[in-house]
Amino acid sequence: MPQAAQNPFDSLASLRGAVDLSALKARAQAPAPAPRAAAPAASAADGAEPSGGAGSYRANVTEANFQDVVELSVQVPVILALWAQYSPESQRTLSLVEDLVNRQDGTMVLGAVDVEAFPEIMQAMQISGVPAAVAVVKGQPVPLFQGPVEEAHLEALFTELLQLAQANGVHGRIGPVSGAGAEPAEAPLPPLHQEALEAIESGDYAAAERAYQQALDEQPADHEAKAGLAQVRLLLRLDGLSATDAEALRQQAAADPDDVEAQLRLADLDVSGGHVEDAFSRIVTFIGRHFGPERETARVRLLELFEVVGVKDPRVAAARQALARVLF
Repeated sequence: MPQAAQNPFDSLASLRGAVDLSALKARAQAPAPAPRAAAPAASAADGAEPSGGAGSYRANVTEANFQDVVELSVQVPVILALWAQYSPESQRTLSLVEDLVNRQDGTMVLGAVDVEAFPEIMQAMQISGVPAAVAVVKGQPVPLFQGPVEEAHLEALFTELLQLAQANGVHGRIGPVSGAGAEPAEAPLPPLHQEALEAIESGDYAAAERAYQQALDEQPADHEAKAGLAQVRLLLRLDGLSATDAEALRQQAAADPDDVEAQLRLADLDVSGGHVEDAFSRIVTFIGRHFGPERETARVRLLELFEVVGVKDPRVAAARQALARVLF
């Protein structure tokens, strides 16, 4: 079940300070870091152009344009939706949020936040995992949800959000923001990267894996191919895993903490759901308690998940330190 904030629409004033946006506003004029170029797992989260085309009400949020997006909240509610390439669930949720925002026909705007490219935004919003969303009304945050959310629940949240906005004097309508804050057009992908991307979009993860592996064989220093390969292998390991399978896996991992395959599969599941710290902690703990081949298997998987999340992510840095402590 999605975790919506308790009574989030009772009073706008009661939510002041729930999310600290001031640090991001202060850095709004600073140059934004370039986003990672590894292929996304869903077209709705491509990070370059809003999927709604010319009529879209989605803007891609960076530190550089953050304040511009937030300032729209004096006219209409702004939905800041957090997603990541390593989390297919967050990409599904982003696509759902975008579709619902576009249906509002200018009475709200979506700000899509790629937390891999801009982890500082996630930290400032005090969000621990994706998918998640926070609305902004007159510059003030309104927590919406953290975790998977279904369309009917999201529609209800949006209805109440619009009522809250109207009660606080925010009842405008704006035109499409297609391209507002979007990154400049990127150079064409290398042929094998493009091949992998097309395979991912068609659901052929095995073909994407082959393309990325070939790119690495030809260019061992191709860091984007390495990250893409790690992401595709995660998708392959989770492909076809049902909710029932996931629950059974959690029970198996809890019952047998020495089962390396169960621990690693559950770590995969946690990463895909945005519970990155839990996944890293699980594997580091296993490594600290075991020796021999199983320990090495777990170490290799952990390094691969570092690539999935992004080697510059602060959670990866913390996990590397924890890994060094148990290894040495």
